[in-house]
Amino acid sequence: MFITLMPTSCKQSTRESRSDSEVAEERVIDPVAFDLEKIKERGTLRAIIDNSSTGYFVYKGQPMGYEYELLTLLADHLEVKLEILPTVDIDEAFTKLNKGEGDIIAHNLTITKDRKEKAEFTDHLYTVKQVLVQRKPDNWRKMKRHQIEDALVRNPIDLIGREVYVRKSSSYFTRLENLSEEVGGDIIIVEDFADVETERLIRKVAEGDIEYTVADEDIAMVNATYYSNLDVKTAISFPQRIAWGVRKNAPGLLTEVNAWLERMKKKPEFYVIYKKYFKNNKAIQKRGQSQYASFAGNKISPYDSLIKDAASTIGWDWRLLAAQVYQESKFDPYAQSWAGAVGLMQLMPSTAETYGAKNLYNPNQSLKAGTKYIEFLQDMWLEKVADSTERVKFVLASYNVGAGHVLDARALCRKYGKDPENWEDVEYYLVRKSKPKYFKDPVVNQGYCRGEEPAQYVRNILEYYDHYNRLTSSNQQASLHQLHPVLADAG
Repeated sequence: MFITLMPTSCKQSTRESRSDSEVAEERVIDPVAFDLEKIKERGTLRAIIDNSSTGYFVYKGQPMGYEYELLTLLADHLEVKLEILPTVDIDEAFTKLNKGEGDIIAHNLTITKDRKEKAEFTDHLYTVKQVLVQRKPDNWRKMKRHQIEDALVRNPIDLIGREVYVRKSSSYFTRLENLSEEVGGDIIIVEDFADVETERLIRKVAEGDIEYTVADEDIAMVNATYYSNLDVKTAISFPQRIAWGVRKNAPGLLTEVNAWLERMKKKPEFYVIYKKYFKNNKAIQKRGQSQYASFAGNKISPYDSLIKDAASTIGWDWRLLAAQVYQESKFDPYAQSWAGAVGLMQLMPSTAETYGAKNLYNPNQSLKAGTKYIEFLQDMWLEKVADSTERVKFVLASYNVGAGHVLDARALCRKYGKDPENWEDVEYYLVRKSKPKYFKDPVVNQGYCRGEEPAQYVRNILEYYDHYNRLTSSNQQASLHQLHPVLADAG
């Protein structure tokens, strides 16, 4: 049997173009010793995940995805934070896992013998068939059903001599190899580049760039809701198991995840999440056609251009300001809080008036007034907190709860020998300002404060910013751990 391996653009064998040493390195990487106990000590579960319409994406400012939602629940169960490592290349995902860069692969992985040599798999999340993704005839809407059927591949034998494009290192390649043997003829298998997702190949079929690809049935059906000219009814495999991967030397994590999965599968929530991303066609289609879904467009909200202009006046990455707006109002210009705050930036009428906003429901006025207030807070904290990465956290907390309470927490830091310029230390005492021992302390001027609220406020904004930073573009790239280039001397 002759199989052609060639990337779409250069028609050169993908596997043959890689050096023997590169292939060997993939196979001989010894997994680092880092099991559940160390993960809990570190306080984070690092998940290697696919950026796709079902795995992980941002929609209208909210991080979403089947794997993402389940991983969030798993991290809560383990009492650790979830850290996302979006990785398109499947080979790279296994390499990151075994090098210790990630702890678990949640990549819509089919369990195969080859992959079981690289990792240990959890109990399966669900089973699914692989299907052929093909395009209906151009005039299919005017054709009768039997005419459409006659134009489509329904018998895998008809794939002999035809090119089928698949994602590099996917289980689809192996399945097509086996199918070629079964039908006794050469299916021309074209492996695309490592950074080409299955969904992009599906889109290429829909747009007429290629004729065929292969996908798991659930992924194919989701995409068929976006592209009405696709047919995904021809199965080319029996049901296969979809699971997550962990390192072979992490039995503690494997046991814990399996025990958690066993309990989750008995709860309605587990199946509600699945239906949300794979069965609710109306919602799926709405997300797929939205310019505010990161897998379909590059917008976070309807107010991105206004947010970009406002962010430029205070020296912020616009995605950080977008994260704050989402936390404040979920991008609803008519949002109102129980305390009387109004608009995108949730300003109190007196504050809004001070900074020039006459109409609190006007998005432009709200953003301009909000950023002027942020600018005031940046000026206030500029001399008090030298590090710009830390400073932005003080600014955000002050925006939420008022600078007085944050200054009180700094005073408590000094009293107890902690660093008043380190947000983690200040946050500790801000949270404790709800207890009489602390809010009645002589160094405190503002009294009682529900400090957990501003502490969570800051955490949420930085988390949203991290998601936006990963999934949307900016002229200046950044991350939560590299805020200082984005915010340097912003005050």
